[in-house]
Amino acid sequence: MSRKINLTLKVWRQKNAAAPGRLETYEAKGIDTDASFLEMLDIVNAELETKGIEPIAFDHDCREGICGSCGAVVNGQAHGPEKETTLCQLHMRKFKDGDTITIEPWRAKGFPIIKDLVCDRSAFDRIIQAGGFISVRTGQAAEAHSIPVPKDKADWAMDAAQCIGCGACVAACPNASAMLFVSAKVAHLNVLPQGQPERHSRVLGMVAQMDAEGFGNCSNHYECEAACPKGISVKNIAKMNRDYLAAALGA
Repeated sequence: MSRKINLTLKVWRQKNAAAPGRLETYEAKGIDTDASFLEMLDIVNAELETKGIEPIAFDHDCREGICGSCGAVVNGQAHGPEKETTLCQLHMRKFKDGDTITIEPWRAKGFPIIKDLVCDRSAFDRIIQAGGFISVRTGQAAEAHSIPVPKDKADWAMDAAQCIGCGACVAACPNASAMLFVSAKVAHLNVLPQGQPERHSRVLGMVAQMDAEGFGNCSNHYECEAACPKGISVKNIAKMNRDYLAAALGA
């Protein structure tokens, strides 16, 4: 049964990438506990507009937890307190009446802040362009079982393919590492027979682009796995390191 709660929000406001940012305090009154976190921000923004205050800028698209567009650090946790849940699927029933909620953007060199809670995550697109694909003639759809794929390999690839590229792994890592994202995209293709011809060039290219974008190395804290809304495993990082070593040695 829904109820109404009153909250105090401390929200990061930043006019543009060059301007200094600061936390601004807003009251969010009468918020329905059935509202999602983004709907709560919509309500706050409507109130701000009536007062002539510029609305809080935040990223979103599908609001169904599948596009990876949303994301912010809520009380120090990427996507907030609910395990394996994107910010758009986080509901206000997870908070108590009178709570103070601090909302900040992803903070990483590879994700420069554009405005308020919005970051430029195009670095992930460039990493995918560096190798996250296979080069084959598409033609007519092949029979599903024309290339046999062992069950364990198929499961691994499907699990890795769940990565939505939201960047929570980077936001949660004390070294702003993107290795969970990159390793999931590498493993998604490298464990399948269709991905073998470009297995070495893929991992070399994507890791080189990851480094060029300014992301840090893995610090073995596993915060990335804990923050990932899709439960991507750090075992992908271990596989990527093995693939990288083999590719670098020409094995």
